[in-house]
Amino acid sequence: MQPIDHLKNLVIMAAADGALQQQEIVMLVERCPAWGLAEGDLEKAIEFALSGEAKLRFPIDRFEQNQMLSDLIRMMAADGKLTEIEKRLFALAAAKMGIEKVELDALIDQLVGRIS
Repeated sequence: MQPIDHLKNLVIMAAADGALQQQEIVMLVERCPAWGLAEGDLEKAIEFALSGEAKLRFPIDRFEQNQMLSDLIRMMAADGKLTEIEKRLFALAAAKMGIEKVELDALIDQLVGRIS
C-alpha cells in the first residue's frame, strides 16, 4: 500500500465524526515525514476525505493491515473521544481485511499495553 493511501485512510477516520480536531491534525502532520510525504500530500488527503468520493483502501499484506488498524485506533483516540461512527468505521475496516476477532483483540491489547 502506498503511504498516501495510508494517510488518506487516517484522514477519513479523523473526519468520520464530522470534524478534524487539532490533535488529529497534529498527529497527521507529525507522521507525514516518516512516510516521505509533504504538507501538500496531507492537503490532498484532507480534500479527498472531505469529498463525496472518499473511501477506505485496504492493504493486502497482514503486517500492513495490522499497521493500518493500529494507526486507525491511534487516530480514533487522538481527540480523546471515541464516537459510534468511528467505531463502526473501524469494525468495517477490520471486517473488510478479514481480521478475526481474536487477532483484533490481541492487536488492541498490544496497543493498549504500549499506551499504558
